[in-house]
Amino acid sequence: MRIAVGGIHTECSTYSPVLMQPQDFFVLRGADLFSADYFSFLLTPGKDLPTPEIAPLLHARAVPGGPLARTTYEGFKVEFLDRLRQALPVDAVYLAMHGAMHVDGIFDAEGDWISAVREVVGPEMTIAVSYDLHGNVSQKIIDQIDIFAAYRTAPHIDVRETMIRSYEMLLTSLETGIRPGVAWAKIPVLLPGERTSTEDAPADGLYDKLPHLDKLDGVLDANLMVGYVWADEPRATACAVVTGTDRAAAAKAAEAIAASYWAAREDFRFGPVTGPLDEMLDIAQKTQTKPLILADSGDNPTGGGVGDRADVLNAVLERGMRDVLFAGITDKPAVDACFAAGEGARLTLSIGASLDPAGGSVKVEAKVIRLDNQADSARDERQAVVDVKGNTVVLAARRRPYHNFVDFERLDLDPRSVPMLVVKSGYLSPDLAPISNPNLMALTQGVVNQDIETLANERRDGPAYPFNKDFEYKPEARFSARWAE
Repeated sequence: MRIAVGGIHTECSTYSPVLMQPQDFFVLRGADLFSADYFSFLLTPGKDLPTPEIAPLLHARAVPGGPLARTTYEGFKVEFLDRLRQALPVDAVYLAMHGAMHVDGIFDAEGDWISAVREVVGPEMTIAVSYDLHGNVSQKIIDQIDIFAAYRTAPHIDVRETMIRSYEMLLTSLETGIRPGVAWAKIPVLLPGERTSTEDAPADGLYDKLPHLDKLDGVLDANLMVGYVWADEPRATACAVVTGTDRAAAAKAAEAIAASYWAAREDFRFGPVTGPLDEMLDIAQKTQTKPLILADSGDNPTGGGVGDRADVLNAVLERGMRDVLFAGITDKPAVDACFAAGEGARLTLSIGASLDPAGGSVKVEAKVIRLDNQADSARDERQAVVDVKGNTVVLAARRRPYHNFVDFERLDLDPRSVPMLVVKSGYLSPDLAPISNPNLMALTQGVVNQDIETLANERRDGPAYPFNKDFEYKPEARFSARWAE
């Protein structure tokens, strides 16, 4: 039993002008997959399943952002397919994907990637994929695959479990000789992840039902895809996707999931206290508990935001606020200036709008508190911590989030001890959410702003709530072409 493993994993806002380049990706090639914790389950399958031989190919993963430059995508695709051809013969392929990748000029990038894999391995090969629940699905994608599993949590705390679900279905299929199929039902609803967190109603209840559907005869894995709203693509929609061994059972489960999501469409709300930036800062200035965590939602890099806007910093300075920790703002020129000046230096900085001119910037007098020159110079992971009028601002040379404690510990910062922390985020990460006291989300500007009904909507396929509200919908499951035959 020999399985080829790899894929490409990122999320792309079509409203961002900043194209992704090769240096934006963490790339694992060949045997490097075995050394990464991300794929450590490959050689230790559970459920008394046989240990397969793995043919590790290439896996490219990036922080969400703008569209991939066409040359970036084609470079990864050509290398992946070359490695796949060299690995043949194999018995199956497992692809760890995201589902919301957009390539400049390609409006179904995963469909293009998976179809190219299918062309290399032929029609009889079993292909399994794992997805983010914010991925977008198309008939083209469904037609090429036999096994599908997606995250069931947002924030995502079941990434590894989801990959294992897909992988173990694949191993079971190879061991038993029974190849599953996929049924799916489009749902004309497209909401942001911040309004569909599985920690809040009604999403929590909808996702709690999925494991029960897995236990039905003929159903192996049931999935509710929220989709990715900041991709103006024909395939951008919510949907239900079910892997099964019985077409009727899989179709019934997909239609039930779709009907439940449609019925709940008007009930989704933001989890934290949410409102315009000025209203959130009014609350912050009256709050005595700490740490108050304010999410700058429109510029969230883990949702596809650029991460370089200084709107919130500017507003805080205008109000004369102090003791606020900003983590962080992407600005390579500002980081360069800090490194040239050195720790302890005072200098004038322009912060913000270093990647997207539409983003806000602010000119400040700053003192360099700390410089961090990480080893991977090819990716330029440098960071600078500066004091600006009694506030601490983390500057990053490249786009990145600050959502985990380790991000702060490296810089000798403690988010638990500050009165107020500003992060570029939507819903808070599993590290930050438990310590927030309280958690506020500002409806700020940016390429992933929450005012979704005003988004340009030029390519989406058909009516979808909330862009359109007066139309009828009845779930109708469709099968992959491979299963329908």
